[in-house]
Amino acid sequence: QVQLVESGGGLVQPGGSLRLSCIASGFTFSNYWMNWVRQAPGKGLEWVSGISNLGRRTNYADSVKGRFTISRDNAKNTLYLQMNSLKPEDTAMYYCVKGSAPYSQSYDAPQGQGTQVTVSS
Repeated sequence: QVQLVESGGGLVQPGGSLRLSCIASGFTFSNYWMNWVRQAPGKGLEWVSGISNLGRRTNYADSVKGRFTISRDNAKNTLYLQMNSLKPEDTAMYYCVKGSAPYSQSYDAPQGQGTQVTVSS
């Protein structure tokens, strides 16, 4: 059974930083692209960033490029998102999602509880 448990969210002032983590289980983590997606209040799901199964390739939405860094530790089955220079428009529930198939860049719908990020002064 696939489990994805996100953590690390919170309330932060504009310009601040947070580091999100996602611990994965129930599948061979090192075979899958992993992604972060987010959903702001009243809005649809937005893809944020993705990382290849061995971490050699990363992609970012234009809205976060240069501010967010995705990484992974396959030995710990853990995905990270370092978020710097946070803006109020980054406020959202953040989810980690796995690829829909091994080595595929397409991704599943969110399965975890998510972690709330609120950027406000």
